[in-house]
Amino acid sequence: MKTRSIIYRTALLLLLAISGFCNKVGAQELRCMVQVVAPGVQGTNRGVFETLQTAIMEFMNGQRWTEHQYAPAERIDCSILINIREMIGSDEFKGTIQVQSRRPIYNTSFNSPVLNYLDQSLHFRYVEFEPLVFNPTNLESNLVAILAYYAYVIIGYDYDTFSPMGGTPYFREAEKIVSTAQSFREAGWKSFESPRNRYWLIENLLNEYHTPLRNCYYQYHRRGLDRMSEKPEEGRSNILSAIEQLPRVTRQRPNSFAMVLFATAKSDELVSIFSGGQMMEKSRAVEILTEIDPSNSDKYQKIKEEGNRF
Repeated sequence: MKTRSIIYRTALLLLLAISGFCNKVGAQELRCMVQVVAPGVQGTNRGVFETLQTAIMEFMNGQRWTEHQYAPAERIDCSILINIREMIGSDEFKGTIQVQSRRPIYNTSFNSPVLNYLDQSLHFRYVEFEPLVFNPTNLESNLVAILAYYAYVIIGYDYDTFSPMGGTPYFREAEKIVSTAQSFREAGWKSFESPRNRYWLIENLLNEYHTPLRNCYYQYHRRGLDRMSEKPEEGRSNILSAIEQLPRVTRQRPNSFAMVLFATAKSDELVSIFSGGQMMEKSRAVEILTEIDPSNSDKYQKIKEEGNRF
């Protein structure tokens, strides 16, 4: 039985590798690195985690998520870290999933963090060697639903950084998954379960109160970061103008989950950017950032203390 399992696993990995090569020829939207770890799970078939990792990587990178054609260099850099904390039986798992995405900064070798979220509500079934198939009209697997949801969220965020409100079609696709998942027994999809979950993230992103935040993503990246290499003062000024839109969101929605994720992804970068600004610019940046993200107020005070870092 063990030999048979090894043969199946080897065949699956080979098939996925061949499929991955073919997908590079007609490159899809994501360049997603996947890691599955289970440090606290003992006495089980460890090979299932390797198989799961490969299956998820192929699912994220091999699926066509949009109607657009991406060149290999245009694929969105992102990563998924799944930490299995509990194994229930042979095919049921609980843990966390951390999703991160990045965007290149024009005319530099640097990337800017766009999304960084640790989702604590990961609960799914997976039978080893079972294919992960996304069928929007017949969505039954919670694992597939979660992965597809985050694929659309990643793409939506990325589009927002390149065009005003450009991510809306992909956030709408994520919203459809949330709607379908209302019948799932697993947590993470329903409004009453938590103020910070998959339901509320997509609700925030599509709610008109968050339009200033989404416009900020465009101005911050396209008119700000992308100009920093050639015109750093102009780029920094445009980033300041971008974040000046955000207090309006905080005042209207003090507990906005989408605003929390903006700060999680951007706080360190913002300190670096404004540490190189003029004193009036620094003071205004600190004022805004401490209002929208008071938990990091001590971090933002460093802007006034440090020299040019960006």
